[in-house]
Amino acid sequence: MPDKRATSRWEDLQPAAENGLFDRRAFFTGGAALAAAMTGYSFSEAARAQTLTDDPWSAAPGTPTGPYESPSRFENHVVRQITNPNGEPRGQQSKTPHHLIDGTFTPNGLHSVISRTGAPDIDPDRHQLVIHGLVRQPLRFTLDRLMRYPMESRFAFVECGGNSAPLWSPEAMDATVQQLHGLVSCAEWTGIPLTTLLEETGIDPAAKWIIAEGSDALAPHRSVPMGKVLDDAMIALFQNGERIMPGNGYPMRLLLPGWEGNMQVKWLRRIELVTQPSMSIYEARTYTQILPGGDAYKFHFLQEVKSFITRPSPTVNLSEPGFYEISGVAYSATGRISKVLVSADGGQTWAEAALQDPVHPKAFTRFRLPWRWDGGPAVLQSRAWDESGNFQPTREQIIAHRGVASRVPGSTNAFPNQHYNGPTSWSVDEAGEVKHVYA
Repeated sequence: MPDKRATSRWEDLQPAAENGLFDRRAFFTGGAALAAAMTGYSFSEAARAQTLTDDPWSAAPGTPTGPYESPSRFENHVVRQITNPNGEPRGQQSKTPHHLIDGTFTPNGLHSVISRTGAPDIDPDRHQLVIHGLVRQPLRFTLDRLMRYPMESRFAFVECGGNSAPLWSPEAMDATVQQLHGLVSCAEWTGIPLTTLLEETGIDPAAKWIIAEGSDALAPHRSVPMGKVLDDAMIALFQNGERIMPGNGYPMRLLLPGWEGNMQVKWLRRIELVTQPSMSIYEARTYTQILPGGDAYKFHFLQEVKSFITRPSPTVNLSEPGFYEISGVAYSATGRISKVLVSADGGQTWAEAALQDPVHPKAFTRFRLPWRWDGGPAVLQSRAWDESGNFQPTREQIIAHRGVASRVPGSTNAFPNQHYNGPTSWSVDEAGEVKHVYA
């Protein structure tokens, strides 16, 4: 049994919601007391811990460290899920394994990627960025020249507009958090504010948009309103402290914190200042969401407030009744996350989770909450709020506003495969197995 000194403050707390959920105040008991209560260990275990036997890895020298560190061989399963793994001439997606990592920033090798024709093999010494159009003087920037400018770092998530699209399906998918939400990741991006470069080129007052173009085989381009450009657009050169990965735009990409991932053009080579958007295929069709009445969003830039639980989740099951930590991520394009509520009974009652510091705007926020699972059925959900007052809608609210998948028999609604930000529900059965459900 836990030592009384470890649990005295813990036992004074009562669950904040039905089905065994405590709220963020439980963490105020102190790490040792909370750990002792959750694991069943007492402080007297410390004495027993001194009697250790040598395992094989303690009996001989280990492996020398290489020039670039790789994860342990026991972590070989922590990988992205890749569509089109053979690289055939079509699109490819790489999805982040959120259920197997923790914290708030995604390792570079696990960051989500979408590419249409693969990552070009760009020679950084030959690559150039051109800024032209409605400017006082067009300029051409080499990577060497850009490296001479003052840089800054921003923490920001990048999310595909179609991330979580399976949740538009009328039936719950038998899927993991990686399959449902793997097209969003978060990193520290370092580079030059685009406004710094535009101060050199000058901006014609007639310029209302930019058109950003990549240098991969399709030369995709997207239009961005000047307001966003002047706010926080960045030419990103580094990702989590090292050069941007090839799939994420090496040697430079456009970063638009909080906006659709497809707008944040990778392998950036051209920025043209113009009076109106280009209305390319990605703007006029691919990323245009049709609504139930037949109308469509002309543009939908923001990735709205959202959260999902990463642990427990499918394949991250519960071994036995007892205390567990519920953990997940929340994020919003319109500021910092201010609150996350968690339910263990399908949304009937809620408890407030603790937010892990630091909480950055337009970036992942990790939330955590103690839960005492009694071994019975449970349905886990989370809902998030941001500092601007925006909140994550219920599934019923978002479906009522934006429709359902067109493959519903007899339905005339279009398939709204973009911008799902409703809750994700995980059911837990008596055996501790976790599955995706609608609740």
